[in-house]
Amino acid sequence: MSALGALFSPRSAAGSTGTRSRILLGLVCAGYSVGAAVGWGSPRVAVFMGDFGLAAAALIAAVSCLLYARAVGGRLRPAWLLFSLSSLMAACGNAVWGWYEVVLGVPVPAPSLADVFFLCFAPPAIVGLLVLAKRPVTRAGWICLGLDAWLIGGSLLTLAWSLALAHTAHLAGAEEANVAPAALSLAYPLLDIVLVSMVLALHFRRSGVNRSAVNTAIAALALTVLSDAVFTSPLLRSTYHSGQLLDAGWFAGSLLLAYAPWAARRAARAPGGASPPRAAGSRPIAGSLAALTPYLAAAVCTLGILYNVVDGRRVDRVVIFTGCTVVLALVVRQGIMLLDNISLTQELAQKENHFRSLVQGSSDVIMIAAPDGTLRYVSPAAAGVYGRDAEDLVGAELSSIIHPDDLGRFVHEVRRFLAAPPHEEPTTRIECRFCSGAGDWLNVESTVNRHQGGLLLNSRDVTERVRLQAQLQHNAEHDPLTDLPNRALFTARVRQALGGRRASDPGTAVLFIDLDGFKQVNDTIGHQAGDELLIQAGRRLQDSVRAGDTAARLGGDEFAALIVGDGTRDQGAREYQVHEIAERLRLTLSQPYRIGPNEVRVAASIGVAFAEPAISPTDLMRNADLAMYRAKAGGKDRVELYAPQMQADVVRRSELAARLRSALRDGEFALLHQPVVHLASGSVAAVAAQARWRSAQGILFTPAEFLRVSGDDDRTAELGRWLLEEAVAQAADRARAGHPVAVSVRLPAARLLETGPPLGSIEALLTRHGLPSGALMIEVADSDPRISFDALEQRLVALRRLGVRIALDGFGSGFAAINALRRLPIDVLKLDRTLVEGVVESARLHKITSGLLRIAGDLGLQSVADGVDVPEQVLALRAMGCTHGQGMAFSGPLDEYRLRRALVRGEFPVAGVPGPRPVMAGGSIPLLTGSHAETPVPPT
Repeated sequence: MSALGALFSPRSAAGSTGTRSRILLGLVCAGYSVGAAVGWGSPRVAVFMGDFGLAAAALIAAVSCLLYARAVGGRLRPAWLLFSLSSLMAACGNAVWGWYEVVLGVPVPAPSLADVFFLCFAPPAIVGLLVLAKRPVTRAGWICLGLDAWLIGGSLLTLAWSLALAHTAHLAGAEEANVAPAALSLAYPLLDIVLVSMVLALHFRRSGVNRSAVNTAIAALALTVLSDAVFTSPLLRSTYHSGQLLDAGWFAGSLLLAYAPWAARRAARAPGGASPPRAAGSRPIAGSLAALTPYLAAAVCTLGILYNVVDGRRVDRVVIFTGCTVVLALVVRQGIMLLDNISLTQELAQKENHFRSLVQGSSDVIMIAAPDGTLRYVSPAAAGVYGRDAEDLVGAELSSIIHPDDLGRFVHEVRRFLAAPPHEEPTTRIECRFCSGAGDWLNVESTVNRHQGGLLLNSRDVTERVRLQAQLQHNAEHDPLTDLPNRALFTARVRQALGGRRASDPGTAVLFIDLDGFKQVNDTIGHQAGDELLIQAGRRLQDSVRAGDTAARLGGDEFAALIVGDGTRDQGAREYQVHEIAERLRLTLSQPYRIGPNEVRVAASIGVAFAEPAISPTDLMRNADLAMYRAKAGGKDRVELYAPQMQADVVRRSELAARLRSALRDGEFALLHQPVVHLASGSVAAVAAQARWRSAQGILFTPAEFLRVSGDDDRTAELGRWLLEEAVAQAADRARAGHPVAVSVRLPAARLLETGPPLGSIEALLTRHGLPSGALMIEVADSDPRISFDALEQRLVALRRLGVRIALDGFGSGFAAINALRRLPIDVLKLDRTLVEGVVESARLHKITSGLLRIAGDLGLQSVADGVDVPEQVLALRAMGCTHGQGMAFSGPLDEYRLRRALVRGEFPVAGVPGPRPVMAGGSIPLLTGSHAETPVPPT
């Protein structure tokens, strides 16, 4: 079902059901009226329908009202119970009447039991109408309600007495034997007068609850009373018999009363549970008629008296007494109303003073604008809010104080608001700028209401709130240190550049910039100086880009720039232009920075990526980031353009890292050992543990490969733990098998300072596997600058107490080697393979290596040369005083089986050493690490 159908179908269904019910009710009443008019075809049928037909209709009304009273609760339930009782009395009266006429076939006696039931019809109906009425809230209201009822009843009694009841009363006095019939003749019209008085008095005081049901019930009772009045008139009383057309009035009244509850149920089932809105003019008309009711009643009473006077009759005492009481009731009612009006006037004046104080004392400005836009009233708060006197604004056009840029939006919103139904949108809120007395513009928020065809505006100054919102928005989109756009705003600018009219411009480019050496600035002269450097770098970047471009700080020492395309279709020229901009930025950012008394230098690595068709902002920024990291990996302080191969390399590295994680989990790593040989004798002094990964694809990776691409510190640490534990376990097995050779394991300094589980510590491994003292050597890699030398020194001293030997790995390649040699407890110096490789060819490296080995000898340390691959290197190193060597000149990494065979042999041939000697471990030292370069592995 469509939305429109869903909106109107319930209302339409309820309307169609009500229409069918009313049509059916009208057809039944019309059929009864036609039957009564034609005499029903026979006198017997006419009498039956005139008696039992009316009884059936009244019984239906009684059952209907009873069922509705049981189904609903609340204040109106007793009214429907009384209406049910009243209808039941009418049904019983008609049934008794029919018993005499139809069953017994005799005239109805007067009085009879039927008269008792008929007389009991009016009291429950009168009380029910009182329940349906809107209850007065004050005692004066109750008195006015009683006086109104008496005014109507007294006037009707005066008129009825003058026209007919006086004649009936005289007949009753003349024929004392027939007092009962005469009393009945007076009782019927008197009760009808009371009922009519209540109907008229309560018609203008009915409750708003179930209005349709109440109106239908009042109409039903009014129709019944009208039929009773016709029946009791002297003209018809003597000639009436059952089955006449008059019965149709009683029949229709009973069916209307039976229908009333169902009208109430339909109103309750209507959408929203509310009755449709009343016409605008209905309430004033109803109020006017209610106010005129006492005067109309007095006029009717006066007409009754005038009728007797004009006709020349003697005015009856009943008429005089009733007329006087009506006049007295009118006087009393007017006095009460006068007092009530005085009280209301005083209360209204108090409320007016109260609201005037609220308006004049309010901090908000209240303005009333006429339909033509002229200001008719401005509250005194305008002087404090707008800086303009209220008198100066009164008479001015509202549009004259609104900012021209906001006027069109203000007028559009006002027109839309005035066109909307008031019950759907009673108020609206508009924010615009008003002109102050100082000439500047204030942000003003106004609540707008309708007021006599114009507008009522309740305005307040929200300038500070708007400024705060703008500041918060600025802070959310800008870096707090450099005030440059942050990553969120930069991404939005990139998205705008790619999605606007320049979407197809291939000249749009993104530059990612990283400051090389910024960390050293923080570590050397402090973070405050680093912040100042970032501020100056951001200022330089902002000054170097064009007006339409965007410079941003993404975080840390990373900046970015968006270079918007200029529509150039020559891609080569555009790349050249952007590359020049990037080079200019690199040179600008690489200039010295003056920070206090220091002059600091940093470099800039810049990655450039150009927009491609249908590329997303995320992908474009990722490409620039990849190019920037390629620039850093290529030597830093350079500009690198993005190429698709960079993404392929990232994917390959990611896949290899993922396979590395699964290899650790699936046990695909193998442990190899490379012998460390004593250069003077060729004996095996120790073995260096090395990890190899034979992947599921059959590819053999060395540490230099899989550690370079893993990019995962957690996996690297996990691999280091595995290597250490496996090396200690195999060394213990070899010792128990009669091959007690020391094993060396290379560990980074950070790994030594880890506070992991006690069971995984070096102490726990030595204890668990029973490795003898001196059989393990830890090769400490060049220290990370973030690592505390004090903590590392304490850790190494503790390990040495356990018999663990310490070697300084990569000696001669790092800046911290001398400091480590000075402070750390070192047993062995391991020369870096970069020195060993050129020791024969390069005289400079020869002198450097010779000096380092001389330092080791002077300190009483043993030395190990890593990467000894040819005999010439063996001769040169031994001549310099190097004690041990490791490399392909002796053996490559060996599996456990080949290692044990080598240990059985005990030594390797060494260049310049005559004849092998069967020595198991001459000059034995516990060493670690071996060559981590790619070396061939003998087949297993």
